[in-house]
Amino acid sequence: MLPNKPPVTNQTQRWTFAQLFGLVKRNPLMISQWVIRWIVVGTAGGLFAALYWNILEFLTHRLQRFEGFSLLIVMPLSGLVIGLVIHFLGNPGEIAVIVDNIHFRGGRLDVRKNPSMILASLISISAGGSAGPEAPLVQVTGSFGTWVADRLKLQGEDLRTMSLAAMAAGFTALFGAPLGGAMFALEILHHEHIVEYYEALMPAIVSSCASYLVFAAITHLGIAPTWHFPQYHLEKIDDFAIAIAFGIIGAVAGWIFMGIFRGCDAFWQAVSRLGIFAPTPVPIYVRTTLAGVGLGILAVLLPLTRYFGHEELDSVLTTNFGAVFLLTLALGKMAAISITVTGGWRGGFIIPLFFTGACIGKAVAVLIPGLDPALAMICTMAAVNAAVTRTPISTTLLLSKLTNLSPFTPILFASLVGFFLAPKVPLIASQLKSQREATDRTIA
Repeated sequence: MLPNKPPVTNQTQRWTFAQLFGLVKRNPLMISQWVIRWIVVGTAGGLFAALYWNILEFLTHRLQRFEGFSLLIVMPLSGLVIGLVIHFLGNPGEIAVIVDNIHFRGGRLDVRKNPSMILASLISISAGGSAGPEAPLVQVTGSFGTWVADRLKLQGEDLRTMSLAAMAAGFTALFGAPLGGAMFALEILHHEHIVEYYEALMPAIVSSCASYLVFAAITHLGIAPTWHFPQYHLEKIDDFAIAIAFGIIGAVAGWIFMGIFRGCDAFWQAVSRLGIFAPTPVPIYVRTTLAGVGLGILAVLLPLTRYFGHEELDSVLTTNFGAVFLLTLALGKMAAISITVTGGWRGGFIIPLFFTGACIGKAVAVLIPGLDPALAMICTMAAVNAAVTRTPISTTLLLSKLTNLSPFTPILFASLVGFFLAPKVPLIASQLKSQREATDRTIA
């Protein structure tokens, strides 16, 4: 038998003093067990990110010794190892799969994919693939959030929120910007709505702060700016027109990058249709090895296209390269990112896109004397990334922190221009509104 419902009344409920005192006695503060949970997943995310970063630094310093024509051997061999890891441990997916799981699978990220993702991405990034550690960090930390939610028997939006909070911890550890990392974890999930899962914003920020403190305490990174751009001062209204102009340039660069990316993806599909390995598709270790050949050739011709651009961007800042070389380097970097990601190597393309935008912005500043190079580079970096990833707000926050550009309003203008001039169909297909739409218009 159903319990009797309380009588319906239009009167406002009045609390007695005893009832109010009882509530205050139990917990007089806004803090709750949820805050503790967000801090726990953020702390765990920061610990893992610090361990991952230290291992990555160790491997990178050893593989950086190989230069020149030796890369024609090292890169394909690295690709073979990556492919074998994925072949035997399973496909760990990529950022599109993570977004898809958040949208259409209740926010559940599979922790069983982590061994493959960790090993494959460590080799990919340390060997010189043009992809950064944001994708593996987000996959691993996000899946830990799912694991915690399962232990707590959370379901529905509570489970999704826990996964998102953990994802934000991964983003923040890499970028050293708690607010920007939290926003990025939410903003990248949709190609139109800036923050679709707005209820996860506070959990993401709390988790990000915990992750930031732990990661910074262990690695001593993320406290100072990552890149030291020339000092810029916003003093005249004309700078906003310049920011908008570089936003347009960055949007065009985003279109070019997406064209190259889709071209590489179409190439691999064409290779699969050749039927060399029929009736089975091309083995992943063949694909990653061939990608290693392409990356090795690019690294020999344009050494700065090797790696994800974290340190290489400093060379662009401090060296007086010519405009033609910078534009060539930008195109080479676009090709390197595309070969890396479509070729089965693991990693993200956010920092590589920043590198690409910096090259283009500096090239234009070289061609037009009188332009502030810092403003030109940072605005182009923002617009390219906003056009490709559809994250104008978080891109503004991240670049303000990474470059120490305090008047971030011009960056915001450039980001918004890049966002609104981007193609309607996003590069990350799972950013689309529905599963059917994402399936019908798959592009990556």
